[in-house]
Amino acid sequence: MDFKVLLKNSCNYKDFCPSCNSHFMNLRPKITDVIVSNHFLRDLKDETKANSLIKDILDCSHSEFNELHKFEENIEGNMIFRAKKDNLHIVYCIDKKMSIIFLRVIRNFDEYKKFMNEKREIKSMIDRVQSSDSLNSSSSSL
Repeated sequence: MDFKVLLKNSCNYKDFCPSCNSHFMNLRPKITDVIVSNHFLRDLKDETKANSLIKDILDCSHSEFNELHKFEENIEGNMIFRAKKDNLHIVYCIDKKMSIIFLRVIRNFDEYKKFMNEKREIKSMIDRVQSSDSLNSSSSSL
């Protein structure tokens, strides 16, 4: 799936953004690539909706979300974030190479908590997506 996303810092706030926590606000201008996992696409089952969600998250469209850019944790240098829209928990990370990787879309909070407790699985998912991306060069470019 090819995402045509212009990676510009759309946040107009200089010192404080109501949508961005300090972790995301510091990292957002440095993001170089957008990578979407196959699991993310399988979770949504709708390419148009996936594209729309990703663009809204990157544009800091906080009016669309209950929560946006909520920092969850750092797993071996990968900053894990969550956005919540209606009953969807969108899990994404910014890796050490400053790529934003969309990992999962989870509809149930208990499933989301279970997923977040499986740190080894999250790390291996990130590694698989990164190795797949370097083989396929499927990330969007600036």
